[in-house]
Amino acid sequence: MNTSTLTAVLVALALAVGGLGVGLLLRQTVLGRLQRKVAATPSRTDDFIISSLRVPVVVWCTLLGFYVAAQIITLPPSVAAILQRGIIILAIISVTWAIARLAGALMEHVAADVPGRLPSATLLTNLAKLSILGLGLLIILQTLKISITPLITALGIGGLAVGLALQDTLANVFAGLHILTSRQVRRGDYVKLSTGEEGYVQDVTWRYTTVRQRLNNLTIVPNAKLASAVITNYYLPNPELAVLVPVAVSYDSNLERVEEVTAIVALEAMVEVPGGVPEFEPFIRFQAFGRTSIEFTVVLRARDIEDQDLIRHEFIKRLHQRYHDEGIEIPVRRAEPMGQSVTVD
Repeated sequence: MNTSTLTAVLVALALAVGGLGVGLLLRQTVLGRLQRKVAATPSRTDDFIISSLRVPVVVWCTLLGFYVAAQIITLPPSVAAILQRGIIILAIISVTWAIARLAGALMEHVAADVPGRLPSATLLTNLAKLSILGLGLLIILQTLKISITPLITALGIGGLAVGLALQDTLANVFAGLHILTSRQVRRGDYVKLSTGEEGYVQDVTWRYTTVRQRLNNLTIVPNAKLASAVITNYYLPNPELAVLVPVAVSYDSNLERVEEVTAIVALEAMVEVPGGVPEFEPFIRFQAFGRTSIEFTVVLRARDIEDQDLIRHEFIKRLHQRYHDEGIEIPVRRAEPMGQSVTVD
């Protein structure tokens, strides 16, 4: 290596290192101060913008150092052209990556914090990032003087073949988009499928929806199955739900007194038991004349499906004690002998 070539290499490295140092300094000072200022603002969009620039600004300054070096030192025209084109491509990649990260973060923010918008899900975030990265790839191909028309044609023909081969996968992808855009199933909702699975929706990915059961197990449901299933969403239109408790008393009971005592105990449960709805007034509905008792249902209300078990538990305990104190009899249900029929005259 002759002296001029060595000098050119050293100058290029010095400028690149200088650009790297400037980038690190800008990230530490300018972006650091901006991040502290925007942290005090109510909007989080500016936080995402500053965060997405922390790594790219170092890359851009380093590439600027290489670009200046390419202009200063004497290189063969072919080498200079390759170097400049490579710097431009790297710059496009870094800009595209920064915008993709920003788009993904904004999608997460908008979905999670703005009422009535799409729910936060991996599928939506990935689609936003892939859309930006795909656009960046097309820009790089145009920079390299590669015509994208034949590529689009080939992708169209190849996409048809891939679509036929991946029908199930694509069906799950589009079903996942349908689930998200319909807003009938959101992350965090408690749902029950017609096939019996139930739990909290954790995430919607390319192929599966993850449902966490109350026992803390995970149920993985293909999006296509979920989109075609009959679903009960316990969080729509709101998480509150009725808690039905069947009760029976003997035929000798004074039903007016039974109704009065039961309503008092139910109201106490609503006020005192965690998860109850104090402003809700419980009510009783007599339903049937049983073989040994008069049957009725007490309607309570819980703030969340997780609260219903404790409310039912405490109400039954309190009602049993109150019936005992009031002398109200709860008849014992005896199993009928096998094969015995009941004849009504």
